[in-house]
Amino acid sequence: MQDPSLVLRDIHQPPAPPWWPPAPGWWLLAALLLLVVAAALWWLRRRRRRHEVIVKLFGDAVATGATPAAEVAAMSELLRRAARRIDPAADRLQGEAWLAFLDRGDGGAGKRRAARRATNEFTQGPGRLLLDGGYRADVDASEVAALRPLVRARFLQWMANR
Repeated sequence: MQDPSLVLRDIHQPPAPPWWPPAPGWWLLAALLLLVVAAALWWLRRRRRRHEVIVKLFGDAVATGATPAAEVAAMSELLRRAARRIDPAADRLQGEAWLAFLDRGDGGAGKRRAARRATNEFTQGPGRLLLDGGYRADVDASEVAALRPLVRARFLQWMANR
């Protein structure tokens, strides 16, 4: 028999855990996410500063040329330095071989990519000035002005490679 004074009730579930403070795993995940974001921002800032330094290097080196011929010589020197990053033997190329290397852009690393990106701006365009422009006494300033963006683009491409 049942005792009438005994009141039976249903089993009560404990309340759901609160959402705050989060479990330790969520704290670790948040810290890891924060670390990844901080590393990405640091890398992007470093990359941007490196690009700014390279652009400044190019601008300063070309600006030191007192004559158009000296500017061409400075651009040629910068390109040869940057070419060593692509191919260690590239700075020893001469004449048409040097201009063809400049037109390829990637140093022949990938034949299909090189064919797709190949231009004739150095072998048949304003880039021909690099062959003897640094040695001539009478270089036209407009030729140097046409050459500068071409050389700058190739220099930045090669310096940003690594």
